[in-house]
Formats: sequence, structure tokens, C-alpha cells
Amino acid sequence: MRMRNNHNHSNKTNGVSSPISSGGCRTAEPGSNEWEMRPGGMLVQTRTTASDRNPVLVPTIRVRVKFRSIYHELNISSIASFGDLKKMLTGPTGLHHQDQKLFYKDKERDSKAFLDIVGVKDKSKLVLMEDPISQEKRALEIRKNAKMEKAAKSISQISLEVDRLAGRVSAFESIISKGGKVVESDVLGLIELLMNQLLKLDGIIADGDVKLQRKMQKSSKVC
Repeated sequence: MRMRNNHNHSNKTNGVSSPISSGGCRTAEPGSNEWEMRPGGMLVQTRTTASDRNPVLVPTIRVRVKFRSIYHELNISSIASFGDLKKMLTGPTGLHHQDQKLFYKDKERDSKAFLDIVGVKDKSKLVLMEDPISQEKRALEIRKNAKMEKAAKSISQISLEVDRLAGRVSAFESIISKGGKVVESDVLGLIELLMNQLLKLDGIIADGDVKLQRKMQKSSKVC
């Protein structure tokens, strides 16, 4: 009985069954981490290395893209989208990514589609073409924004001038409220200046937010 108790005690440490076999070799139970005996008889689980905890890296592929008569080779993540590839092609081709049409296996691919999903692999070949419709739309948008910016700047300058003239109007009102008199020519001159600013506003061709801003300025003058 004493010998059996000693044997059982040697295979337990703080109530935890030891995975060390009777032959003294380290073993591991299925589904559990390996154990190791430290100096002094302490039993601990074997630590995993940092590499064991690292996720699998996404591979990088090299694709060939033909644009006009030139081939461009690029390294890109295999799980990237065609939109990502278009942005990478902006530099070497000088073509804005919104003006590009990418073809793989004779079929245009959407920018939101992923390379690996449609079968693009290492050394795959693609074709890049310009999108004239997109170019025209973007050019119109740029011109529209430039026109609106210019109109907004002009309205801002008119607004500053109106504020200055409003100060003169307040001065006239103060004089009249105190029983004073204002020279008629000064009043007529101020009205003329205000009308000139109103004509400038009418000359500004604008729409959207700028049109609303212009309407507000005209309303302030009437008041």
C-alpha cells in the first residue's frame, strides 16, 4: 500500500495529473498542450513560439497590365480589389483611376471586385483602357466646381462691401433718430452704391449653394 501511494503521488503535482509516463518521457494528451519539467521538479506547460501565433501572411502576386502598347508589371496583394489596382496604375500610366477600365479575360471588371475571386493569380495578364465617358464627366465636374468657387468668392467680396455700406446706413439712422438731418445727396449716393452691388449679384451665374447664398445677399439688401 505504501509503495502504491508513493507511485500515485509522483504522478501528481498540486492535484494536476502529470503527463510524464513511467519511463520518464514527456508526453501530451490529445487536444492538450505539451508539458515540461523545469529544474526543481516544477511541471509547466510548454510555451508556444511567436511564429505559432502569427496568422498566415497574404501572398503578393505580380501581374502584367497592358496599356496601349506598354506593359506594366506590378506587385499587389492577391486579395486586393480592382479599384486598388487602378490606383496603383495611376502613377505609371498618368491616367486617373476613375478614368480607367480594367479587363481580365476579355471582360471588364468592376472596381469593387476582388482579384482572387475572379481568378487573378501570379503572372496573370490584364488590359487597361481609357474611359472617355468618365473623363468627360470628371472634366465637367471640375469646371463646375471652379465656376462655383469663383462665384462664391465674388459673392463674399460683395458681402464685405455691403457690410461696409450697412455701417453708413446705421450712421444715418442714428443721426435721424436724434433729430438731426442727413444731406440728401449722401443718401442718394449710398442708395446708388447699394444698387451697384445688387447688379453685381445679378451678374453672377451660379447654382446650388452659391445660388442660395446670392439670394440671401439680395434679401439682406432689400431689408
